[in-house]
Amino acid sequence: MLKLTGHPLFDVGAATIAAFSGKTDLSSVTEQDLDNIATFMERQYVLDPLKSFLTVVFPNSGFTQPAFEKQPEKRIEYAKKVLWAHKSSVSNLKEKCVFTRNFAVAIAFSDKLSLGRTARQHIPLTTGEGVINFHPYGQAGLPVSGIALLCIQAFPLGCAKCAGKLLAVHSDNEDILIYFAKEFLTKNRENLAFAQATGSSKLREFDYAQKTLLIHTLHKVIKEIRNNLENNGLFSLTAYHMSNSGQNPSLDIYNLPLEITSFISRIQNPDYKDDWQIIVNKAWRIQDQTKKAGSVKINYLYEDIFKLPDSAEEFIRLYFLRVALKWAKKDDPRGNYSSVQEAEIVSWKITSLFLREVMNLNKDRIENIRTVADKLASYVFENNDRKFFRNFFTEQKYEYFRAILLKANFYTVKQGKEPLINFEPYLDIFEEGEELAYKDWRLARDLLLIRMIEQLHYKGWFAKNLDVLTEIEEDKEATN
Repeated sequence: MLKLTGHPLFDVGAATIAAFSGKTDLSSVTEQDLDNIATFMERQYVLDPLKSFLTVVFPNSGFTQPAFEKQPEKRIEYAKKVLWAHKSSVSNLKEKCVFTRNFAVAIAFSDKLSLGRTARQHIPLTTGEGVINFHPYGQAGLPVSGIALLCIQAFPLGCAKCAGKLLAVHSDNEDILIYFAKEFLTKNRENLAFAQATGSSKLREFDYAQKTLLIHTLHKVIKEIRNNLENNGLFSLTAYHMSNSGQNPSLDIYNLPLEITSFISRIQNPDYKDDWQIIVNKAWRIQDQTKKAGSVKINYLYEDIFKLPDSAEEFIRLYFLRVALKWAKKDDPRGNYSSVQEAEIVSWKITSLFLREVMNLNKDRIENIRTVADKLASYVFENNDRKFFRNFFTEQKYEYFRAILLKANFYTVKQGKEPLINFEPYLDIFEEGEELAYKDWRLARDLLLIRMIEQLHYKGWFAKNLDVLTEIEEDKEATN
């Protein structure tokens, strides 16, 4: 009865109907399921708090029309018309629904529109009743079927209320789509019950900022449907943070492409999830006790995921190498990050997964970096070479950095040992050609440091050299 169309308004609404009915796939939704959610909406949409909530998505509709405050029967009449159009047996129009390609329903939803046509009060972010722009043959409105209209009316129930707007999550994976709708629907119904119990006319907003909420919920969803994901493969995700307000309509779009969702999915595996959770826990905004209660929760790591893959180098340096963010605000925990003091959470395993999934880095280059880093860590440990570690960490000019490595290499060979790094691995890691550095040579240095710090922590070197952090900070201040 229901199937994905690729349009977020219809698809999220259809997923909400499935979730409301306790179904895990759209194909199992029945006529009775449509009737059940129509009954729920008919009862709740004409009353606060949902009536107030709907002003964001269906302004000037029969649900929210201020003129109907003293004429509640008109609200009920409107609700019956739009919510039960799927039951109409009159569908003799030649026009097809823009969403389903079924015939549009022969019902007048407005005295200003032709039969079966809808406007902004029925479908968010479309044009008003009298606007003919962008419509063929100068006929205002969009033709819809009764089922499509019901799905779009159900749409807000499967969205999260964030910052006074709706957050809708759409995916090409039906399981992801339905479970997001289920999570948001469940919370909305909880908030509805709370408002009714306390006599509130407002539906509470979700506790998280919208980007943080997306990743936080995605983790939960992936955990629930992991087996299905393994069978169905990769997926992408697009979120829409929107308002259909008459005075200030808006739409912000957040994309999570395949490489990002693949990383988020893989990071939930037992090999990674505990270490990842520690990194996540240290990225939550510090709550100021002097501020009023109810301020939204923000996880800066989750927020920064939406800058990937473009800002991958900065992401690695900040969250995996734990280099403090210099200009962090008072409530931003990233200003307190420390590579040495937090060496126990510097993880090469997570970093290498990120390199493969998000940056698509060549496997041979990743392995070369790991091998060379292990040799450098052994060199620092065996020689207690604090100066080398400090200079390696802080040097900003490539020619001087190269000289530091060459000097350590020469010293090792002079001792009769195997070189720390050979010519070909060095070129693979740092240079496009002899003495021509990669533009991202600092990224390669950071990756080496991540593995070195991890290994030196395991060897107990930092426990005896904690003051190396002070030396590094002093060097960094001198070079800035």
